[in-house]
Amino acid sequence: MRCLSSPARLGANFAFVAALAFTASWSFAQTTIQPQAGVVINAEGVLSLKMYNDPSGMLLRERIAAAKASLDPKVMSASKLRKISLNRLEAAMLARQGVPTDEMKYLAGLQRIEYIFFYPDSKDIVLAGPAEGWIADVANRVVGIGSGRPVVQLQDLVAGLRAFPPGGEPTGMIGCSIDPTPEGQAAVQQYLNSIPRINPNIPPQTIAEGIRTNMGYHTVSVSGVSPSTHFAQVLVEADYRMKLIGLGLEKPPVDMAVFVDKAKAGDLARNALVRWYFLPDYQCVRVNDDKTAMEIVGGGVKLVGENELVSMSGQRTVVGGTSKASQTFTNAFTKLYPKIAARSPIFADLRNMIDIAVAAAFIQQQNYYGKADWKMEFLGDENSYRIENYSVPKTVATAVNVIWKPPASFMTPMGGGVEIQAAKAVQADKLLPDEKGTVGKLREQLKPNLADGQWWWD
Repeated sequence: MRCLSSPARLGANFAFVAALAFTASWSFAQTTIQPQAGVVINAEGVLSLKMYNDPSGMLLRERIAAAKASLDPKVMSASKLRKISLNRLEAAMLARQGVPTDEMKYLAGLQRIEYIFFYPDSKDIVLAGPAEGWIADVANRVVGIGSGRPVVQLQDLVAGLRAFPPGGEPTGMIGCSIDPTPEGQAAVQQYLNSIPRINPNIPPQTIAEGIRTNMGYHTVSVSGVSPSTHFAQVLVEADYRMKLIGLGLEKPPVDMAVFVDKAKAGDLARNALVRWYFLPDYQCVRVNDDKTAMEIVGGGVKLVGENELVSMSGQRTVVGGTSKASQTFTNAFTKLYPKIAARSPIFADLRNMIDIAVAAAFIQQQNYYGKADWKMEFLGDENSYRIENYSVPKTVATAVNVIWKPPASFMTPMGGGVEIQAAKAVQADKLLPDEKGTVGKLREQLKPNLADGQWWWD
């Protein structure tokens, strides 16, 4: 995904940083509930923010009480390793004429996919990971009732499985892109060229408004999954958040170095753009010898960067390399990603999307579908089970933050992206061996012995 600002020729002691959108996060552990924000999309496909407020925490307490009163105590209890049989889940849904319960929609409170097991005797394809009861928080994110971390939703799992379906070709890349138009970039460059020197007495908001007006709207696109899914919206929002943290438009959820704090005005050429984008950690899969057990290891997400140059006509060219400030930011974000995800639900959700894609790629690669005689005919068919229920994001307005970076020059850092090539993570040269045999042993210990209609267990 690319979220790029226009080039500039400000010529004096000035720096500006441009961005696309802002969202805020909330830590479930906080006693004082801070305002939260989420991405909303109108009928024309324009992304914008909606703020949610619950300053006293009353709404949250009411939802917690309602969840405790309505959820099965077994599913409410926290579990270090909850197991879900995918093919039994589909069968249980079909027994209800395809209408899922909340337990099914939220995969019994599963919060992360840590393991995949296949059992040839019972033909179960099993996902396993930590779980707990759930609520919808004030921003309507479905999160764990104790931790505040987002649950893995059935609609997202289905989106991932459809990208790697039974008997189909693997999806090459799942991701999204938010791009300024060449016309917008050229218009901004012309606007900035009309300002020979920047007077420190000129209000920064004047320049910001000029940039915003000339840039206009950015175009949003999604690849690999339907753009009208929750999966796609997570990718887009996570990109916003990462970018704005780097550009100083949102406070980072943990103490870390961000780009604007480290960047110097002379770090970049005048027509340079910085692009940051998320990738999976492709060496994240550990398997046993016969490939019937797989563990997803590590933080799961890397942030990387590269530079681009923009011509007077607004065309971009990748030149590679990054500034020291950019590299410091991307390294810090990668290293601290588990802590960031623990405090900001959107980044935990992004990691879940990556885990889902990797798990689906592994299931397809190992032909668990065929070995389990599971054709996924119900969950795999949009006409039977609908997940494309969201407005398609098409455009987003430019948001601009103008800052001073004396003593000279300016910067136009603007970037972001999500690129998931899940099949790469399950290639033979990327797989990690189960040297101590722990993954295989765990699979044996967790062999399912389920009653009719049962699809999850602790």
